[in-house]
Amino acid sequence: MKRITLIYLAAVAMVFTTLSCQDQLEIEQKGAISLEEYYGSDESAEGAVTALYSELIGLQYNYKFLKNICSDDVWAGGADRGDNNELEKMNEFTFSAEHGFLSGCFQSYYNIIYNANIVMQYIQPDTDVKKQMIAEARVFRAFAYIDLISLWGTPPLVDHPLEPSEYQMANGDPTELWAFVEQDLTEAIASGNLVEKSGVNDKTVYRVTKQFAQTLLGKAYLYQEKYSESAAAFESVINSNLYALYDGEYEDILLFSNKNNSESMFECNRVVDDNNIWNNFDFYHLMIHWRTDRFTNTPVTALGLADLGWGFCAPQKGLYEAFVAEEGADGYRLNQSLKTYEQVQEMGVSLDAGKTIINEGYFFWKNRITKDGVPAAGYNYTWDNNVRLIRYADVLLMASEANLLAGNQSKADTYLNEVRTRAKLGNKTATMDAIKTERRLELCFEDVRYQDLIRWGDAKSFLDGQGQTYPVMSSNGIISYKSTGNSEGKYGFQDKNYLFPFPSTEIQLNKNIVQNSGW
Repeated sequence: MKRITLIYLAAVAMVFTTLSCQDQLEIEQKGAISLEEYYGSDESAEGAVTALYSELIGLQYNYKFLKNICSDDVWAGGADRGDNNELEKMNEFTFSAEHGFLSGCFQSYYNIIYNANIVMQYIQPDTDVKKQMIAEARVFRAFAYIDLISLWGTPPLVDHPLEPSEYQMANGDPTELWAFVEQDLTEAIASGNLVEKSGVNDKTVYRVTKQFAQTLLGKAYLYQEKYSESAAAFESVINSNLYALYDGEYEDILLFSNKNNSESMFECNRVVDDNNIWNNFDFYHLMIHWRTDRFTNTPVTALGLADLGWGFCAPQKGLYEAFVAEEGADGYRLNQSLKTYEQVQEMGVSLDAGKTIINEGYFFWKNRITKDGVPAAGYNYTWDNNVRLIRYADVLLMASEANLLAGNQSKADTYLNEVRTRAKLGNKTATMDAIKTERRLELCFEDVRYQDLIRWGDAKSFLDGQGQTYPVMSSNGIISYKSTGNSEGKYGFQDKNYLFPFPSTEIQLNKNIVQNSGW
């Protein structure tokens, strides 16, 4: 009996001990808050949107190469064949779904979308600051989707932070995707929460503006061939009178000294901070700057240029010839956009004897990398200049195109000729051929040519032979053309190239996404 009693008491003690332990385990967790609480302050909301601005700056390397290297504006360039195989593959259309620029861009676009979705899911619009952050996030998300749709066709539509069970999303429907873009932009514009410049020469506004959102909306409509709607959106930007074509020398329009000028619709802002110089770490400017190690006897620094560059993305002769056909060899805009090798020599710089570069005898000047934009403390690997996403000239030319195709010839002429007047050219009747030419010349190497060729259906006729040969220039200016070694039918733009392939990693990880045709 005594033994039974002891067993019973032991059992009761175990129960109470267990309950006591459970009570001790069920302690309210300290220091953990929900996402809604975390983003409850204005400061946290601003921090969430700052991540979008940072992601946009991080995107620029892949973004600018992908959009320019596939065009007929440039050669892959460099000092010798094989200097950068990845650029050569993109330039010659021999790339595959494994290409790093493709996957890098694709991932960055979805990082932007993810961060924007976080803002819209967890930030409550209960203060003016939070309302502004939500509006800006909508614009960023629309920006990402405009490129995803126009370059990949059917990217998955992601409108909220995904649960693990939702990760494998199917292709989106283009009609629904474009409607999603329109909704984001129209709501952001109508909200009244986006900032605006105080005047045309206000250089202090670096955030997403109402007019930038209107520009993106006009672009989205234009890409869908909704010409009347597109024209109306661009009209809103133009009639704001907050932007104007830069009225200084054309060659200075993109320089470090002219950040946030009257023509800039939006820039990826780089803060010059001598105490945090490496915040502006950047390879892009080194890649596109002239091949300086081939100019050692007469350094390019004599022209005010930076002292280190690798010579990729050299202008094609076809671009120069398009300038000459429209403006003549002495054209104002031509000579402030490009320099011939002869002009470079006249300026006191030439290739070292016996040296060669991949080049057709032309150098970009409008996009030149100047010494003042590369701080000495950064050892050439930092760059303080801003990346311009859209210029007002682009707005005017898209407005001209939209108005022409909507039947508004007078406005199409006005906007086309405003750009031509700044280029010191006479007036011209707006036609699609005239607008196409003007866009190529005015916006050369500014991220628009390839998408223009795609949406106009002109890509195959301009790019089908790209990748057969490449040019080599010697120090005496003689150009020879060498075979790339690409097999017949394995280079140049083909039908499948009207859409980029979804990155192979996406296909491998997502069984529900269907690869684009031909890839």
